[in-house]
Amino acid sequence: MASVLAGSADSSSPPASRRAYWLRTLYQWHWLSSAACLVVLLVFAVTGITLNHAASIEAKPRVVTRSGILPPELLATVRAARHDGKGALPRPLVDWLATTFSIAPRAREGEWSEREVYIALPRPGGDAWATVALDNGRVEYELTDRGWVAYLNDLHKGRNTGGAWAWFIDVFAAACLVFAGTGLCLLYLHGRSRASTWPMVTLGVVLPLLVLILFVH
Repeated sequence: MASVLAGSADSSSPPASRRAYWLRTLYQWHWLSSAACLVVLLVFAVTGITLNHAASIEAKPRVVTRSGILPPELLATVRAARHDGKGALPRPLVDWLATTFSIAPRAREGEWSEREVYIALPRPGGDAWATVALDNGRVEYELTDRGWVAYLNDLHKGRNTGGAWAWFIDVFAAACLVFAGTGLCLLYLHGRSRASTWPMVTLGVVLPLLVLILFVH
């Protein structure tokens, strides 16, 4: 990276030297950004196809249900922490759920009523929830897994993936902008010697506009 950032083109250099400098710099940025984007860009391209044909791809959800009973002392703690509507879950309940069912509510929040507390556990590629009955302490847990295609599709959309993945998508998008921007600059520098450059760029702009105008209503 140091070689990418070091130095600048000398204004007194002849045009050929300045052009060589910018070509070298743009090529370095272009291949570095492409290397950083390669795997994720391939995944996003594939999931773009699977999302576009989601209705044609059969998925057989796998549903797992489990149940348990809260210890009496923990049930008393949960009852004492009851809210009206949405509210925080007691930390001992969160720890018990993590130990018993290997689940960790991301928001540590539940929907409270007089009879139970409902805990939504959204996840990419499926769904999950848990309920705790406030009268007898019975806990019901259900996990729905829709498979790897649904999982990757949700990663593509950023659905129920949390803040870390959202930040990753932003950084990845910035790297893609560098990749595309440096590619456009390289096209400009090579455009004079390659007659097909700008007709192809124009086609890339006009074709999606024509599809939108003629076929998307």
